[in-house]
Amino acid sequence: MPDGGREKESIMRSFTTRSARRAYALLSLMTAIVFIGGFVAVSRKAEAPVADLSNNETRMALTLTSPAFEDGGVIPSEYTCDGANVNPELRIGGVPEGTRSLVLVMDDPDIPESVKQARGIDVFDHWVLYDIPPTTDSIPKGAPVGTAGLNGLGVAGYAGPCPPDREHRYIFRLYAVSGTLEFVKAPSLKEVEDAAKGMAIESATLIGRYNRPVNVTK
Repeated sequence: MPDGGREKESIMRSFTTRSARRAYALLSLMTAIVFIGGFVAVSRKAEAPVADLSNNETRMALTLTSPAFEDGGVIPSEYTCDGANVNPELRIGGVPEGTRSLVLVMDDPDIPESVKQARGIDVFDHWVLYDIPPTTDSIPKGAPVGTAGLNGLGVAGYAGPCPPDREHRYIFRLYAVSGTLEFVKAPSLKEVEDAAKGMAIESATLIGRYNRPVNVTK
């Protein structure tokens, strides 16, 4: 082959080799960039800050419970007209901020129709307490706190369950209120509860059941 042809062929081979090397280098560089980019993205995702919820306080709702009976359970006879007729221990929790006093009422919505018509009432009032200090976390057995209102017998104090015919429900309602209640004379349950509802921040309910042994044997 003439020298000119060999020289031309050598130049072409050299050019092809350099082009291939450049293409390979460019491909390697692109592969490295993609790999590094993916690694950084994954790392950033893995290292993304997690919100610190340790300082977020979850406030408990106002609660009313009793160690003497469960919500919806049977009230022991000790706390009824068949026993010592003293109030059961009650426990209070989750009192909200801004509470100035607590109010507690207890009534019986299951009284016989004959009693409702004769007395002109829809429920029988068993217990009324108001101006209970907001720091109160329990009402001891047989030792009420705060100020007592009138029950259905016209007496300021506790009147235990005493159903005349069958099992009745007894509803305890607790109110956290933003003020204190004042009355010229001992108030009824309705007067106390109406006043409490006007300032209520939160409320809680506890239900007990009771049937007298004499009713079962009738």
